[in-house]
Amino acid sequence: MSDNVAHALSGAGGGIVAMTLTYPLVSISSRLQVQRGGQDKDDYKNTADAFFKILAKEGPKGLYAGLSSGIFGIAITNGVYYYCYEAVKAVFEKAKSKNQPMSTAESMLAGAIAGSAVVLATHPIWTVNTRLTVRKGVEDNKGENAFSVASSILKKEGLSGLYSGVGAALVLVINPIIQYTVFEQVKNKVTKFKTLGNFDFFLLGALSKLVATGLTYPYIVVKSRMQISQNDNERYSSILDGFKKILATEGIAGLYGGLKSKIVQSVLTAAFLFMAKEVLFDWAVWILVIAGARKRAAIAKA
Repeated sequence: MSDNVAHALSGAGGGIVAMTLTYPLVSISSRLQVQRGGQDKDDYKNTADAFFKILAKEGPKGLYAGLSSGIFGIAITNGVYYYCYEAVKAVFEKAKSKNQPMSTAESMLAGAIAGSAVVLATHPIWTVNTRLTVRKGVEDNKGENAFSVASSILKKEGLSGLYSGVGAALVLVINPIIQYTVFEQVKNKVTKFKTLGNFDFFLLGALSKLVATGLTYPYIVVKSRMQISQNDNERYSSILDGFKKILATEGIAGLYGGLKSKIVQSVLTAAFLFMAKEVLFDWAVWILVIAGARKRAAIAKA
């Protein structure tokens, strides 16, 4: 068995660790993204204001709304992404001379293929997670869980409801493309001068995600809003319609709502993910060996 499965398992594990550590920031950034205007007294003014208002009205539970679906989603997302990415990467590397790294164009193509596969496979999970995360008030949502929300969406909106905003999500495939391209290219340059340790992977993950999120954030806002249930006059018929309506009613600032918390969350999540994945990879290989899915001699090549 190739390294693809080991990368998928370690990527899923790393994602779970990262999501668990940073989930309150996920909740806050999601609520700020879908908030319109921010003029009401109950609206959130910034990250700190959102944090204290959620704690005051909903308690710690409010900061972790939708955690189970988020963990499930990130495990599937990272598992599928790393498996596909490493599979495409292996094809490119076989066509090259030994130890020659992928080019920037090849890194981007591998990311595009893996990212598109992830979106099509996991978008319904993130639609459910977004709706669970942005709902305010614990009392109004008793008994709500990922399955009940998914069933409600299917009943009221059909399968298309679970894929609300999928167009924006496919455009956002550019985010991991940028992230992993920056990661791979910087890593290739740094490894010429030193052996990378866990903290190096932490910094590389943070840097690559900072660049990717900063460049694609307006699309993230549009996607989040398209995923939630909206009134007819607020619904976006397309990505372009979303951009036009946000600019018309909220200005450019509307496209960057929650940017600070999202940057912090994304950077920390990516940093913890890359560091945890590198630590978990060897464990994933051993698990596959013990399970008989991989030959013991292959560990030396991992």
